[in-house]
Amino acid sequence: MPALRLRRASPDDVGFIMETERLPGYDYFIGRYSVDEHKRYMASEAFAYLIGEDVTGSPVGFAILNELDNRDGNVCLKRVAVAVPDRGCGSQLVSATIDFAFRETEAFRLWLTVVRGNGRALCVYRKSGFVEEGARRQAALLPDGSRADMVMMSMLRPEWSARN
Repeated sequence: MPALRLRRASPDDVGFIMETERLPGYDYFIGRYSVDEHKRYMASEAFAYLIGEDVTGSPVGFAILNELDNRDGNVCLKRVAVAVPDRGCGSQLVSATIDFAFRETEAFRLWLTVVRGNGRALCVYRKSGFVEEGARRQAALLPDGSRADMVMMSMLRPEWSARN
């Protein structure tokens, strides 16, 4: 896949974001917000909504960073999703989001949690340089009522700098 371009999302992107986070099976792994929640978070300085676009300018995925106002520099990669998986867009979107977090914010530590059963995401995060820190046992309540561990992962600014 050709290089992905990353840009800040606008309120006009909420439809694409909601459509993407509601794709079949995504409810088990990424969660979803209402229109009002997305618009409120998008307007907050604590959040950064990002859209990944292909060479034609069409959106292929989105990422949400939050805790940009964390005094200790701990920024959370809250959500990342692509409209069509298994095409390499997810890896590019994660990589571009990592670069954005460390270039455009005061982040020292970029962290995330991922459902242990989400093997695709775990693989992408590991390849992107995230390190497992541990697990929050049975912390995720899945749509079918079952529970799953949430794996905590992070990347530190010095680790990002060393890769670049």
